[in-house]
Amino acid sequence: MPVDPRIAVLLAQLADVEPPASLAALRAATDASLRAWQGPLEAVARSEGFDVPARDGQAIRVRVYWPTANGDAGPPQPAIVYAHGGGWCLGTLELYDNPCRALANATQCVVLSVDYRLAPEHKFPVPLEDFCDALAWAFEHAADLGIDAARIAVGGDSAGGNLAAAACLLAREQGGLPIAHQLLLYPPLDAAMNTTSYRTDGQGYYLTSDVMRYCFDMYLADPAEGRSPYVSPLLATSHAGLPPATLLVCECDPLRDEADAYAEKLRQAGVPVAVERLPGMIHACIHMSGLTPGARRVFDVAGARIGAAFRR
Repeated sequence: MPVDPRIAVLLAQLADVEPPASLAALRAATDASLRAWQGPLEAVARSEGFDVPARDGQAIRVRVYWPTANGDAGPPQPAIVYAHGGGWCLGTLELYDNPCRALANATQCVVLSVDYRLAPEHKFPVPLEDFCDALAWAFEHAADLGIDAARIAVGGDSAGGNLAAAACLLAREQGGLPIAHQLLLYPPLDAAMNTTSYRTDGQGYYLTSDVMRYCFDMYLADPAEGRSPYVSPLLATSHAGLPPATLLVCECDPLRDEADAYAEKLRQAGVPVAVERLPGMIHACIHMSGLTPGARRVFDVAGARIGAAFRR
């Protein structure tokens, strides 16, 4: 189907907007626009911020959301350790406050939103290491947080989905954290950027090929790092032994084909995987519930899939 009509109106408006002249301006403009597209603020039972130690001694801010139905009382709950999107160089805890509230309520999971350090000030692998350190902290402090350590998933949208997928590869290689599931929302999975969807949908749908290349340039100190499976999870020599996966793929998104390819790699490796195509949606639709009901499907699908994965 074509792009959602309400999103088509937005895209027509954005076509006349001059791109910001600096990274600082881009960060401010992106934050303002995405906030404006979100729906009403959702209530949760409780949220609390924590300073988590990174491996280099710095502090990583993590905000924890307990869903409305159970709060932080009762038996231990499943959790999602979540990495926000923004091309590794954009995004904040505040921008993702409402999406993480909605995700907690939709999935009935405790959501831990990780404020990993951003590129280019902190290039690869620092954002990934920060996310992994926050993930390890979640396992270590599961009892204190009311979390069931046997039901901890990773998740993320866009670049955050990339970090979540890479964290699963690292956990497998290091024989470490028993991640129960990976929830990947329209992630970039191959820095080569050479799929058909880049050619067909790389212009006119909010995320462009040029913007994606800019983001990789911000993230990587050397383009050769793009061949690392921890930057391009699609290129891993094996995908066996990874956690079960849910991939949400936007219909009008240059990243569409690599998500489909990654799902096929997982299937071939014997990993349970579900792929959900979001009809008429574009990149960053997790922020667009205030524009169109179709964007709410992100949370509906995540809730159904995570609920099925963690149901006992």
